Amino acid sequence: MQYWLVKQEPGEYSWADFVAEGGTAWTGVRNYQARNHLRAMRKGDWVAFYHSGSERAVVGLARVRREAYPDPTAREGDWVAVDLEPVKPLARPVTLAEIKSDPELRNMALVRQSRLSVLPVTAAQWKRLLALAQTQV
Repeated sequence: MQYWLVKQEPGEYSWADFVAEGGTAWTGVRNYQARNHLRAMRKGDWVAFYHSGSERAVVGLARVRREAYPDPTAREGDWVAVDLEPVKPLARPVTLAEIKSDPELRNMALVRQSRLSVLPVTAAQWKRLLALAQTQV
């Protein structure tokens, strides 16, 4: 089991949009490191859904429904997409400020590599994130 975090501007595609659709193809990733993270995702892996922009908070939990396949939105290059499905909203969103100030989370890839849209999360970080969110899975 692996854990991940995906980032999205809520004005472009929010957690509410994701839930309303019942899932989505996570397309449009055009960074090599983020693409490699998509390739490493396995069916059933947990994914934290993060609202970027002005909100800056983890707001929901998802799972990988389909592993990497060629991104249908790519005109050229070796880009991939994965299918994600929503599982549940967090009982309490966890803000970036909380993550940065928490001793167990301040070294998350989200903090160290803030420009990436797809990031790994360690098992210990995942557990702590859920504790802060007051959410069980």
